[in-house]
Amino acid sequence: MKALVWTAAEQMAWEERELPVPHAHEVLARVEAVGICGSEIEGFLGHNSLRKPPLIMGHEFCGVVEQVGSQADEALIGKKIVANPLLFCGICARCRKGATHLCDNRKIIGIHRSGAFAERVIVPAASVVEVPDSMSAHRAALAEPLACSLRATRRAMERHLVPHVVVFGAGGIGLLSAMTASLLGAAKVMVVDTNPDRLAMCRRIGIQETVNAREDKLEEKAKLAFGSKGVDVVIDAAGFQPSREAAIRLLNPGGNLMNIGLGIDETILPINYAIRHEIEILGSFCYSRQDFQDAVDLLAAGKITEAGWTETRSLSEGFQAFKQLVAGQVTSGKILLIPQ
Repeated sequence: MKALVWTAAEQMAWEERELPVPHAHEVLARVEAVGICGSEIEGFLGHNSLRKPPLIMGHEFCGVVEQVGSQADEALIGKKIVANPLLFCGICARCRKGATHLCDNRKIIGIHRSGAFAERVIVPAASVVEVPDSMSAHRAALAEPLACSLRATRRAMERHLVPHVVVFGAGGIGLLSAMTASLLGAAKVMVVDTNPDRLAMCRRIGIQETVNAREDKLEEKAKLAFGSKGVDVVIDAAGFQPSREAAIRLLNPGGNLMNIGLGIDETILPINYAIRHEIEILGSFCYSRQDFQDAVDLLAAGKITEAGWTETRSLSEGFQAFKQLVAGQVTSGKILLIPQ
């Protein structure tokens, strides 16, 4: 089979690999579509210590099961599936509490084992989630990033009824968070980004309130958009010093700042301001198994789709896609790679 292999910082190779064979509790799937995650861009640059080359990345995918291991259900053969890439031990304190997504021994497909930037991928049968045959692979491959965004947005909004929501970042996670906020009852949603083409894309898909962080005065634009009610929820899907600090200043007293963007680590924040205004600062990394299933259900129901903000490219051209993403030359919110 052919595979896109990350070989070193900023280097990828299109290689021939042996067809993998599933072990007892695993399945082999033919990959139909796989998304590029923002965290994989950091891995590509060599900024992520968990990813070690040579590595086949790719954890946002849809495929069709072609073979199962000796202890896996043969009824899965021929089924269209996605896979929850978070693997947990089931015995640590976090797992015992039901927080399997925070497992002390967590492993991730595409990081700790080969992922779906290939024509075939092997995943544990327990990770498989079936999707309807009628759902396109492009849409189904959004299940994993949607699960991330859904969990973060639900937690950010749970104390606020019909809030005004501001999302920093018009990449995949930011856009899905904005869409999810609308589904969950936000009165109005604003997206902040520095790329005018991405902001134009936001308006085309129905997110009318947009701010260019380089050219516009955010607080003035927010005042015009939200009036005296202000902003109760900010979701930072960028994760940089300017976005995190601006988010705290933008919030109403008692508001929620949800951090999901992993742009940088150390950040200077106006903590006394947050204390005096009782701003709740939250973090969200991934999702529960229920969040993942809910994401699949939203996609199957057509509540969230791939239309207008994603693009597809050949998996063999994946290296070029990564280089363009790093250079800021991609105007869509998500690139989906298709093995051909």
